[in-house]
Amino acid sequence: MSEFNLDSAIRKIHDFPRAGILFYDITSILTDPQAFRYCIDSMCAMYEGKQIDAIACVEARGFVFAAPFAYRMGIPLILVRKKGKLPGKTREKKYNLEYGQDFVAIHESDITEGSRILLADDLIATGGTIKAAAELIEEMGGIVAGVFGVIGLPFLDYHKALPGYEIKTLITYDSE
Repeated sequence: MSEFNLDSAIRKIHDFPRAGILFYDITSILTDPQAFRYCIDSMCAMYEGKQIDAIACVEARGFVFAAPFAYRMGIPLILVRKKGKLPGKTREKKYNLEYGQDFVAIHESDITEGSRILLADDLIATGGTIKAAAELIEEMGGIVAGVFGVIGLPFLDYHKALPGYEIKTLITYDSE
């Protein structure tokens, strides 16, 4: 697989969603077929030969990267959605946001006892949503086989929120 300058494909938007925030926008990856291909090919290369039974992805941008990965790897795709968005019987996990709380939910039938599940999102910042999803997967009998993000922001201390999990990213930024 050839090297690709992923940083050049990520749009950086200052003061979004509020003043003082630098937003790393992955939608620019999606409009660049070479960048998107690089991301999916890199994910597949990272996890080829690893024991992964399924991939769980966080709403909504995580879906975009996890779906082609699941297809290429021949494994199930498990959606981690916000409360009230899945039609079947679900399990939910509450987690804290900067200002308030939210819930993640997974269909009960999607997690098989003892299955090794890769957890994926587009960007890992503080790790709060990923942590809630990982805890929910484990409460349902699954094993979190790793955490993947296209972008990692380790300066926001996601490692503290996700101790014990192997975290892999395609690119990291060490400051805003």
